Amino acid sequence: MKTYKNLYQKLCGYDNLHLAFNKARKHKTQKQYVIDFQKNLKNNLLQLRADLLFHSYKPKPLETFILRDPKTRKISKSDFRDRVVHHAICSIIEPILEKKFIHDSYANRKGKGTLAAIKRFEHFKRKVSKNQSKISDGKNIKGYVLKADVRHFFDTVKHDILIKILKRNIKDPKFIWLIKIILSNHQAAKQGQGMPLGNLTSQFFANVYLNELDQFVKHKLKAQHYIRYVDDFVILHRSKEVLEEYLKQADSFLQIKLDLQIHPDKSKISLLYQGTNFLGLKIFSYHKILQKRNSRKFNNKLKMLCKQYKEQSIDYDKIYNFLEGWIAYSKNANTYSLRQRLLNPLAHKFEGQMSTKEINRYMKSMP
Repeated sequence: MKTYKNLYQKLCGYDNLHLAFNKARKHKTQKQYVIDFQKNLKNNLLQLRADLLFHSYKPKPLETFILRDPKTRKISKSDFRDRVVHHAICSIIEPILEKKFIHDSYANRKGKGTLAAIKRFEHFKRKVSKNQSKISDGKNIKGYVLKADVRHFFDTVKHDILIKILKRNIKDPKFIWLIKIILSNHQAAKQGQGMPLGNLTSQFFANVYLNELDQFVKHKLKAQHYIRYVDDFVILHRSKEVLEEYLKQADSFLQIKLDLQIHPDKSKISLLYQGTNFLGLKIFSYHKILQKRNSRKFNNKLKMLCKQYKEQSIDYDKIYNFLEGWIAYSKNANTYSLRQRLLNPLAHKFEGQMSTKEINRYMKSMP
């Protein structure tokens, strides 16, 4: 196993910090905190570099707020200067650890994401059910799916276990010191556990932590049709009994090795043809629909943006970017009628802003 030393000097390099600043400000160039930091950019980065080199760096307390979309989640937001540090950390260790991840881990990775995970699920579904083909006695080949959720994952991640995993490859004690500083900035119910939702480092460390589960499922259980997205995972198989054994062993592994457990109420085995709720869609044999909560989430967010637009606190570009993202996602399901119902009223609301060409582009390409 290859190990890496002297990474901290690379992290503290001015070029790495400048690159981290550019990544941290992406899509946020008009935010006042970015403008303020950039006014004296060189001195701010040099001061940050000095604080890191002399081990006097200390992150500011996290700003926490509640997000309901519709599930209630506590999001913790780091100060912009600390976000630069998070990007600087990931710029160094992501290339080292990324190549150790399995192919079918899809969250927070370049070239992956929800749409790729959905396509992979459909590929596995066709393989397991032999594309709904029939066997000699005329019966359909049944496929099953185990859908599981790690219970309260971000709240219960153990710092000491994460550090132990990282130390297998990262042998630089200064680098480990900085990671411990970042982790300890999160105030959890129990000391030494938990990561804040919203931090770049939390997203990356989630993949590092749960890669242990990925390796177990792929190489010990030898499950062929396995997909993980953050703390949700699915395994497809023709045998319900095999999936029951997978569930039992995966839960045991999580408890013994990672001090986590599978959520008993959010984990179940079901027939593929009955439809599977996965990443906001319900996927059936020959079609996909949006889950109702996603439509509600879209409506609520659009209402909020329209209110801000009316108050002139945002311009139409903000609404345009939101619609672009949602339409790109929703087109992966059979949502033509839904899009028509939701988007047609916008033509009147934003007359003069939304072109006919734009509306037509949103409405076409029905899956």
